[in-house]
Amino acid sequence: MPRCVTRVECVYRSYGSQGRWETVSALPHARLRPGVQRYQGFRLDLDRPRARLEVPDGVVTLVLTFGHSLKLTDATDPTGPSTTRRSLISGLSTRATFGRHGGKLHGLEVIMAPWAAFSLFGTPMWNLAEHFTDPVELLGHRSELLIEQLEARVGWADRFACLDTALDRWRETGPPSSPRVRYAWRELVRSSGAVPIKQLAARTGWSWRQFEHRFREQIGLTPKGAARVLRLRRALRLLTDSHSPSQTAAACHYSDQAHLSREFKAMIGCTPRQFLRLRGNDNENSEATDRVPGQVTSAVLDAEPFETAARRDK
Repeated sequence: MPRCVTRVECVYRSYGSQGRWETVSALPHARLRPGVQRYQGFRLDLDRPRARLEVPDGVVTLVLTFGHSLKLTDATDPTGPSTTRRSLISGLSTRATFGRHGGKLHGLEVIMAPWAAFSLFGTPMWNLAEHFTDPVELLGHRSELLIEQLEARVGWADRFACLDTALDRWRETGPPSSPRVRYAWRELVRSSGAVPIKQLAARTGWSWRQFEHRFREQIGLTPKGAARVLRLRRALRLLTDSHSPSQTAAACHYSDQAHLSREFKAMIGCTPRQFLRLRGNDNENSEATDRVPGQVTSAVLDAEPFETAARRDK
């Protein structure tokens, strides 16, 4: 069970036959919110490799590890090429990812809205969408210095305070995000991608071409691509809350259940039923499994490769 402590929001720990793991969550300083949503520290010391399926989640993630590496593969093409990163920036994506490691992993991740990442990283977000960027390549010495400082700190609370200082400095020197882009993003999030895009563009006062350009610059995907991710995000939540695929399809404005299944295959690489099987359809430990509160972001795969389970479940 989690326990809440000063500065640190929640701590999860597990000790078992396969080793031990710990995750520690905290809210960023109020100056950084709501754009920077969450910090999470992690330390895993397992006796075997571990894999996670990470679905499209509508957030940008900065992952900083202390000497370990992650192997990343497109879950919709699991036999395709892989990328190995020690640290990474994950922009918005319309495709799920396998993240694999050797069983030992130690570091932190920062969860943020895409418009906040635009200001923090100082680059058009289309440069970060649909792939994993090495933060050293983008941020240079700023990233290297931050990793060194974080690794030198003794406790999680001190590391989170170090993140507060660094990210606040980056935010102050980065380009400001547009209030109109932030408004459009909030409306898409609020409606789970259901708000008509042309209507949304008209509300901003921009032409369609200008709206799409500014949105992609500061969010990463097109408005329609972002709406697709947010609609999937709601569908995942409803399915894991025991709604049937047909009920979920209707509630999320898919044309029918077959349309929902096609979107799952295209964006996650499996059907809704296969995803629930991989996740275990068990929400008991969802707070520790999912990276974003209130969302379904992940499935831990420690028994068999995803592609094996998917083939068997056809």
